[in-house]
Amino acid sequence: MSKPQFNEGRYFEDFTLGEIIVHATPRTVTEGDAALYIALTGSRHIAHCAQPVAHSLGFADKTVDDLLAFHIAFGKSVPDISVNAVANLGYAEVKFEHPVYAGDTLTTQTEVIGLKQNSSGKNGIVFVRSTSFNQNHKAVISWVRWVMVHKKNLDAPAPETVVPELAKVVAVEDLPVPAELDAHGFDTAVTGSNRLWEDFEVGERLNHPAGMTVDDSDHTLATKLYQNNAKLHFDGLAMQSTSFGKRLMYGGHVISVCRALSYDGLENALFIAAINAGSHANPSFGGDTFYCWSEVLEKWALPGRDNLGALRLRLVGLKNQTADSLESTHIDIDGKSQYHPNVVLDLDYTVLMPRQA
Repeated sequence: MSKPQFNEGRYFEDFTLGEIIVHATPRTVTEGDAALYIALTGSRHIAHCAQPVAHSLGFADKTVDDLLAFHIAFGKSVPDISVNAVANLGYAEVKFEHPVYAGDTLTTQTEVIGLKQNSSGKNGIVFVRSTSFNQNHKAVISWVRWVMVHKKNLDAPAPETVVPELAKVVAVEDLPVPAELDAHGFDTAVTGSNRLWEDFEVGERLNHPAGMTVDDSDHTLATKLYQNNAKLHFDGLAMQSTSFGKRLMYGGHVISVCRALSYDGLENALFIAAINAGSHANPSFGGDTFYCWSEVLEKWALPGRDNLGALRLRLVGLKNQTADSLESTHIDIDGKSQYHPNVVLDLDYTVLMPRQA
């Protein structure tokens, strides 16, 4: 039997519970990547775009945007995990464990931690835990995600169903906080807002005012930047035969756009420490215009860090509808509570914010 000429990616029946996959093509992150990310998202988070501010916070240089680093690390896993995906379904236990700088080289590996074939027999859900390391073999980002993957051989037997138990929230004592991060004397003038950790209240909702239309060229270029080669984002011809009829926007880029839009009102949310859970509630496509709101779910003082606090936030992303025009993420359809069709993102995440002196 001849060997295949190219890697066509794994189908659902190709995954084995407990296997470790070391992904190919390590990626050196550059200043050019960071500049292009700003061009595609408009991100203004200060420690990622102003070197003097990063120095004042204790860092050797400005750090790579948390989500850019995540998408690059995530992209390494796509050829082996989700190139044949129906859709990426969710995230949990995402930890931003160590800052990433321009010049760092990221390598990702993945463990298969769960499998569940769907009742149709045509696809199944794969649960994986991935970790990305820098050139010094230090873990920089780790995450769990679950993805629905096509079967190629519909006669392949279903594996034993294993659905992992996952933490609903990364607990405050488990939050990664960079040892070098020191927010004493933080100057709020650099962000344009003097609202710090003490100024937020649990239950508060912020309807972020700005919107952003993401064209096909924008999200395609962004997904190429992340080296995410999943077919459903690029192959328009193949997607014509699906129920969507066209290419889907990479959900991670929707997260980046909404995080950038949330800057107005959360200017001093300097870093993402963890993503607790996330759902892509509805698909997004080129030409959609995004808006978002944030809710403060919890406030945590950080053990041993009197200059920093943590806010657990819920970020809700909408397409083609402003944040102040929708009261709830869910509506009743035939007696069942479902996501509103314009809700595209429901993200539970934790940020680090300076405290008052």
